Amino acid sequence: MFALADLVAVGAGGLVGLTLGLIGGGGSILAVPLLIYVVGIASPHVAIGTSAVAVAANALAGVVLHARAKTVKWPCAVVFAAAGVVGAFAGARLGKAIDGELLLALFGLVMIAVGLSMLRSGARDGNPDVRLDLASARALLPSLTGYGFAVGALSGFFGIGGGFLIVPGLINATAMPILNAVGSSLVSVAAFGAATAASYAASGLVDWHVAALVLAGGVAGAFAGTLLARRLAARKAVLVRLFAGVVILVGLYVSARGIAVFV
Repeated sequence: MFALADLVAVGAGGLVGLTLGLIGGGGSILAVPLLIYVVGIASPHVAIGTSAVAVAANALAGVVLHARAKTVKWPCAVVFAAAGVVGAFAGARLGKAIDGELLLALFGLVMIAVGLSMLRSGARDGNPDVRLDLASARALLPSLTGYGFAVGALSGFFGIGGGFLIVPGLINATAMPILNAVGSSLVSVAAFGAATAASYAASGLVDWHVAALVLAGGVAGAFAGTLLARRLAARKAVLVRLFAGVVILVGLYVSARGIAVFV
């Protein structure tokens, strides 16, 4: 029989999967504080490693669903992900060397900055016909690889999927519509999460029982989020602003908890 803590972990996974499927990111940035403050994982490093496993698997489920809906720009997504994996390994190695409470404080500050950025960015219509091919490679490859490496490094450092950065990164690099950026971003979220998870798992910093529970909830959440993303695409800006507010509030809480340790 499931214990209450197990049900909480499944619920946390559902929230992560829902937001990943809905806006291509954000669920992963909530995964670490959810695992620490709701599920009850004591070690920030174990929370980061566990969240990376669950986020990678949940994002992979989202990729399948978005691919079926034909909202993934595959060449752009693969190049961005490949550059980001290199950055993710470097970031994860650095993140494990930093004190856990300091890492949490920095993580909270990043959440606040990202939330404010989401509020400012709004939504764009984009160019649905954009594609990476021989003709467009000279214009698109530098931006895709540059954004990919930078976002991957942040993803590995903080143990997050990075979708909240990948979506605007893909839009800025290619001018694709936000719905395509959401679907395409999940390829990188899965790749970055897998790279970070492998690094933390090698150091014994993954709670596999909790990861499995979060994954179980996340698959259902990803399915619901993908359906909502297609139906509510016209109201995406409202959804992003609402979620940005949640990210900022959680970031304030996490950074305050982390900073309090040093005061």
